[in-house]
Amino acid sequence: MTSTSTSPGLARFNALEEHAAFAALHEACASTAWATRLLAARPYADTEALYAESDAAMAELTAEDLAEAMAGHPPIGRPKEGDPTSAREQRGMAGATEELKAEMLELNLAYQEKFGHVFLICATGRTGEQMRDAVKERIGNAPEQEREIVRTELGKINRIRLARLVEED
Repeated sequence: MTSTSTSPGLARFNALEEHAAFAALHEACASTAWATRLLAARPYADTEALYAESDAAMAELTAEDLAEAMAGHPPIGRPKEGDPTSAREQRGMAGATEELKAEMLELNLAYQEKFGHVFLICATGRTGEQMRDAVKERIGNAPEQEREIVRTELGKINRIRLARLVEED
């Protein structure tokens, strides 16, 4: 196992001024509580320490913190205009048929009506059909069960985004 403590990206992140580091974290996850906790734990010895802190912060987010984090995510099938991160993460919907896109829009609206927030899933590497099947399956969940699934999915997304943050030079 190789040490990542010398990662130039992580060293750069550790050295960022507080406001710049907070902005980078908030871009990864729109939860102020999550970003504040990760910021306070700097400097990180390695990426595993950063991921562990992210996971711990995610586990402690309140329902309000989760709502704030979810508000930063566009609906599946409708990435934010001009946002390469959301376009990259939702690549599985890019080649979807018009029928699948229309179905996802309908399912997203039904999900949002039931739960009061966007359908959140770690879309990286998933096809449009897999995301459609997931929303169909999850729309039947109880709100408490769905909130914990969202927490898990958000944790996966945060790890992917943190990896990009500290691995890019």
